[in-house]
Amino acid sequence: MSTVYISELKNYVGKDVTIRGWLYNNRSSGKIQFMQVRDGTGIVQCVLTPKDVGDESFKACDHLPQESSLSVTGTVRADKRAPGGYELTLKSVIIHQVAEPYPIALQEHGIGFLMEQRHLWLRSRKQTATLRVRAEVIRAIRDFFDSRGFVLVDTPILTPAACEGTTTLFEVTYFDDKAYLSQSGQLYLEAAAMALGKVYCFGPTFRAEKSKTRKHLTEFWMVEPEVAYAELVDIMNLAEDFIAHIVTRVLENKQEELKVLERDIKPLEKVKKPFPRVSYNELADSFEKWGHKFERGNDLGAPEEAIIGEKFDKPLLVHRFPMAVKAFYMKSDPTDQSLALCVDVIAPEGYGEIIGGGQREDDLARLTAKIKEHKLPMAAFEWYLDLRRYGSVPHGGFGLGVERTVAWLCGSEHIRECIPFPRMLYKIYP
Repeated sequence: MSTVYISELKNYVGKDVTIRGWLYNNRSSGKIQFMQVRDGTGIVQCVLTPKDVGDESFKACDHLPQESSLSVTGTVRADKRAPGGYELTLKSVIIHQVAEPYPIALQEHGIGFLMEQRHLWLRSRKQTATLRVRAEVIRAIRDFFDSRGFVLVDTPILTPAACEGTTTLFEVTYFDDKAYLSQSGQLYLEAAAMALGKVYCFGPTFRAEKSKTRKHLTEFWMVEPEVAYAELVDIMNLAEDFIAHIVTRVLENKQEELKVLERDIKPLEKVKKPFPRVSYNELADSFEKWGHKFERGNDLGAPEEAIIGEKFDKPLLVHRFPMAVKAFYMKSDPTDQSLALCVDVIAPEGYGEIIGGGQREDDLARLTAKIKEHKLPMAAFEWYLDLRRYGSVPHGGFGLGVERTVAWLCGSEHIRECIPFPRMLYKIYP
């Protein structure tokens, strides 16, 4: 007798197997019961009768609460009408624990209630499908960089200074000093790139943004590549290859999950290279033509990202933003010092920015001046300036937010469903 996972049932048609899992749903029609059992890899319909499992087991299953844990043994049959295409004709049932009345019954609930029950809501079909897509995205990310000779470098979570701006830092006590939760691994990754050439880091990052939009979390996961001797065009090419790779992998390997999520995959199938590229100034001109009031010099906001989502059916690479809206480490365009050699990648369908990056300032004097201009503590950046003192070269990279990317691929309405336990402005439980 084999103990198998539901995802493996196609290999056991006509054979007896045991499935260990939890009761997802149950309905009865007198002398026959139809139990849906889930095990984390899928859901299978189980058919049981008193004749096959005995009166005692049949009666015990009749009013078994949802999420009770159990092991079921039976014969695998192919059935296109059944969930997953297979069915079990049961011979025995072992109940491990009779669950208490389940707070998330198979009915509609408000989002506030579901978020309070996030530890249980994860068990629902759409939530598990989203997490499986997320896992595929993460595998695709690692495979992409590993196969291209990038070296994974783990950058610190605790940092002595800001990377993206002092207003969004989480401050923590560090013995007799202060430290901050990392906004990005980029600065440390630049040091690693000078040692290893092509590197990337992948981990949690933190932004103390008092934002309640559907696109923001206070804790999110980000992957950041950094490449020595790379200029802006190299970074744009890398970002384009990277996104195309992720989308292709999800479409190849997660069709069933996308069906569960009721995701229309036609827009995703259009995501093939090349992607459109426009400068910030060109985009500002287009906004005027489209009748959208946009104050030139501002960063792109949600209204602009929504318009881009309507006008473009592929990710849009917007480059050369005003220096005034970008971080201190961005390199100025030598042809126009007011512009930064940077790029944002805006996802279609209104999902907004999924990548931000560009070329770093590699000149010691200019970088020193920018640190002073931003009123950052010079002593905290002496090590960073050393990178320009000892063998400075053109280099660049970007950061991709995992949750925003997953939200786009899954067609999720809110980013909070794209991470197992979201952290938001007023949300830290459970």
